[in-house]
Amino acid sequence: MARVLNRIEAYYDAVPRSSARAEDFGPLTFFVREGSDGWPFYARPVLGHAGPVRVEDVERVRARQRELGLPEAFEWVAETTPGLRAAVEASGLVVHEHPLMVLEGEPLPVPEPAGAVVRTVGADDPGLPAAVAAPYAAFGATAGPGDARRVAERVAAGLTVLVGAFDAAGGEGLAGGQVQPVGGVAEVVGVGTRPEARRRGLGLAVTAALVAEARAAGTEVVFLTASDADVERLYARLGFRTVATALIAEAPEAPEAPEAPEAPKASEAPEAR
Repeated sequence: MARVLNRIEAYYDAVPRSSARAEDFGPLTFFVREGSDGWPFYARPVLGHAGPVRVEDVERVRARQRELGLPEAFEWVAETTPGLRAAVEASGLVVHEHPLMVLEGEPLPVPEPAGAVVRTVGADDPGLPAAVAAPYAAFGATAGPGDARRVAERVAAGLTVLVGAFDAAGGEGLAGGQVQPVGGVAEVVGVGTRPEARRRGLGLAVTAALVAEARAAGTEVVFLTASDADVERLYARLGFRTVATALIAEAPEAPEAPEAPEAPKASEAPEAR
């Protein structure tokens, strides 16, 4: 499993670079989004760093995040960088634990949702805005005017695959999710179902379709981050198994979820029922 975690670490380092610049702070890398809108990125360990991380290193990054008016946020894997948590907590940030899950092989079959059509959504698909908006609605939020445009651009560039679940009769968007393949590794992110459409298996069906797309593109490692043990059990129904712990640190006063995420992680949009 160490090899899989190393590949996931390389993925974590590579993915933000398509829409962010990297600033180095000793053992930490802070990804700064390009442009004035979109997902506010985070800091994480430098790829391959195996030594200690000091509180001063964390505080330097936090000062830079405050300078830019961005969230004071860090993300990393507990098993690959075990010494970072103590430094982060000593700086005053709050750390949240989430199961990091990997799928080996093909997903287990799930029932086809009744009354819904699950399909891949292209950049010029008229259903794209609804598929993008569904995960926002899962949190009681509203997608911003530029969110559909940004996802469409990423889909057109081959950086993101978007899958949506639509009402079979009226065509309304009920659920959506994304997968982002890079170098034979792909993370399932932003799976969410509108509140009124839950308990129909739409999230699991969307996730299975995303995995199928990733596998068809030659992806070897497919993973996701679950929000908690309940969601962990749901994804286990598809064959995902927990291999490590993803840690997310934020300031105590920070909101639990951003209002307009570009591509929220599965832990931020976990409704997979």
